Amino acid sequence: MVRAIILVNSPKKLIAARLKKILSVTDSFPTSGQFDAVAIIDVDQLAQIKEVANQIQKISGVERTETMVEVQ
Repeated sequence: MVRAIILVNSPKKLIAARLKKILSVTDSFPTSGQFDAVAIIDVDQLAQIKEVANQIQKISGVERTETMVEVQ
């Protein structure tokens, strides 16, 4: 299992709720600061992280994402 955190910049107020609709997103919540929401994802393979990030970037209103992979 590979875990990653995707930071999302979006002016949409309910972006965290939209993130939770993506299958691999195990948790998401709004944040203050440079990014507006965080999505925590769990996938089987490292390559799947890019697929999930692409799904997030296709959500209306998402301006930018930044991905951090958990290092064990």
